[in-house]
Amino acid sequence: MIHQNVKLVEVNTDNWYECCMLEITAEQQSFLEPNAMSIAQSKFEPTLKPYAICLEEKVVGFLMFNSVQEELDGYWVYRIMVDQHYQGKGIGKAAIQLMISEIEKLPNANKIIVGYHPENQNAHHLYASLGFVDYGDRFGKEMAVVKTINE
Repeated sequence: MIHQNVKLVEVNTDNWYECCMLEITAEQQSFLEPNAMSIAQSKFEPTLKPYAICLEEKVVGFLMFNSVQEELDGYWVYRIMVDQHYQGKGIGKAAIQLMISEIEKLPNANKIIVGYHPENQNAHHLYASLGFVDYGDRFGKEMAVVKTINE
């Protein structure tokens, strides 16, 4: 099973460029900022934790979450993406499950929040399958879904 070979590796000097070169489909480009922007943001906001999503040793995706609580008293996922050539294989779901395990170790980790564009149906189905619930919270153009953990 492919998900057993998925791991998260902190973005570092060996993998940052590969993260920047990952691509999403043309339809998805209006939903996400480029990974280079997220990596740059993490250098100025040290509570943001960027990770390469690796399939075995190959970088196939990127995610970033905040290690301090924010709105809705939860830990926010800032970015998650899987390269267009690796989508639909369960890699994103496996990466989110690994990320949840990392966030559960943080102080008072009771909620994880993900914001995404309401028209992003793939994100909607993915997060719903992992137990994220839409309670009607909206932030600008994004809807926020919440997963309750550690209660």
